[in-house]
Amino acid sequence: MSTIDLAASPSNLRMLAEQSNAWPFEQAKQIVARLKKKSKDEVLFATGYGPSGLPHIGTFGEVARTTMVRYAFRVLSEDKIRTRLIAFSDDMDGFRKVPDNLPNKEMLAEYLGQPLTKVPDPFGTHSSLGAHNNARLRAFLDTFGFDYEFASSTDYYTSGKFDATLLLVLQRIEKVMAVMLPSLREERAASYSPFLPICPRTGVVLYVPIVAHDASAGTISYDDPETKERVTLPVTGGHCKLQWKPDWAMRWVALGVDYEMAGKDLIDSVKLSGKICSALGGLPPEGFNYELFLDDKGQKISKSKGNGLTIDEWLRYASPESLSLFMYREPKSAKRLYFDVIPRNVDDYQQFLEGFSRQDPRQQLANPVWHIHAGHPPAADMPVTFQLLLTLVSSSNAENAATLWGFIGRYRPGVTPQTHPKLDAMVGYAINYYRDFVAPTKKFCEPTDTERVALQDLRDALSQLPASSSAEDIQNVVYEIGRREPFLDAIKKGKDGRPGVSLDWFNMLYQVLLGQEKGPRFGSFVAVYGLANAVTMIDGALARSG
Repeated sequence: MSTIDLAASPSNLRMLAEQSNAWPFEQAKQIVARLKKKSKDEVLFATGYGPSGLPHIGTFGEVARTTMVRYAFRVLSEDKIRTRLIAFSDDMDGFRKVPDNLPNKEMLAEYLGQPLTKVPDPFGTHSSLGAHNNARLRAFLDTFGFDYEFASSTDYYTSGKFDATLLLVLQRIEKVMAVMLPSLREERAASYSPFLPICPRTGVVLYVPIVAHDASAGTISYDDPETKERVTLPVTGGHCKLQWKPDWAMRWVALGVDYEMAGKDLIDSVKLSGKICSALGGLPPEGFNYELFLDDKGQKISKSKGNGLTIDEWLRYASPESLSLFMYREPKSAKRLYFDVIPRNVDDYQQFLEGFSRQDPRQQLANPVWHIHAGHPPAADMPVTFQLLLTLVSSSNAENAATLWGFIGRYRPGVTPQTHPKLDAMVGYAINYYRDFVAPTKKFCEPTDTERVALQDLRDALSQLPASSSAEDIQNVVYEIGRREPFLDAIKKGKDGRPGVSLDWFNMLYQVLLGQEKGPRFGSFVAVYGLANAVTMIDGALARSG
């Protein structure tokens, strides 16, 4: 069965998807099973965002992964059940601390405790800090073409969309308390209430004991911590909000959420919210707990700290597709989210894309690009790798795209920025990456006497090759020169049965000639860079170390 036949037959695609162990299908199967318990004519997917800090890649990852599960469900249901995705912003949360990466910190400090949509925008572009960060999130999600509906907690609370469920929480407050109290420290349990009144006097979200509640009137009462006056407020209309675990459960019930994933650090919170959801008569959503992203020091990335990578930073150095691949991979394993992971994901994406057309339909459903592109990956057409581009920039000190295109055009005649716009974009990414990360840390190694002899022999061998030599011809020469101590690998045999060459030989070439730890296939690099240029490079390294 070809890919075209597969696409034309939803039932055949569904049968293959049911047998697939790709994680989006495994997640989607949970939703199929859920519908057998509680039939619905619409499945609602949800993601959450806390706009206390600027959006980071983890937020994007949740939307990207949920979108993959959503499409997997559409395949398993043959698109016969309507689906929606809501990106929900908890922008009514109180502003608890001033993030390190925001301007105008002194001004912001005056609004601590107020809902994020009441805190002024320190950038001066939106009505509030919450609105600014919401806009940043939406703008980015829009550039990726996600199909989603944005939802604001403030809007839902103040417009009355949550009123019926808030009254239900008030009616069943004893059941909610029975879930929450065992999870709290004794001191906090003594004054805990799921309801947080918004102070009419100061606008602050108050964490105060609730001294009375009236389910029939739909109100709660508390004593103002400063004036000591007793205040009675309706729980509806945005006069109160819920503590976040009851809030999460209330949202699931009010909206009828069927699927929502969360970070591993929220496992206990998901369980508690699920119990509250059940106490309210709802069915907790399906989902899973993904592992956290770590920065270069192994610390959890945080919106308030601004560590790790931002969305904009990744897109300065690599394509959106490479970021989607990073998100697809091993969602239940902790991963470093730092600059050095970018080149691998760029090139791995291209490898997955190039392999797609050679796979049978079953294999295609396990290929990340199928999930990244919702079952319709584009044709592969990338004549050079990102790693090769980086090496070209490094070897030539190219600070402009025209120089790189000169190499590419000689290596692949007919390939131009006009015929290959994605490659043109990747050229720009490579230059940015080199300037910011490679050039500042570039350090050439000094060759040993043995290595100098090997380099001289390689220089002489390359100088004897015709200018039209293929990458494979060049690679064979590189291998031949490397078949000597200390680079000989007697265990690993070559295709011709002769002893192999250890990676130390190739690593030495890059460390001595280019001042970088590793690089692409050396024969391919020389083919693009040019034999004469490579010979000149070796001459320079020998002179520099002499």
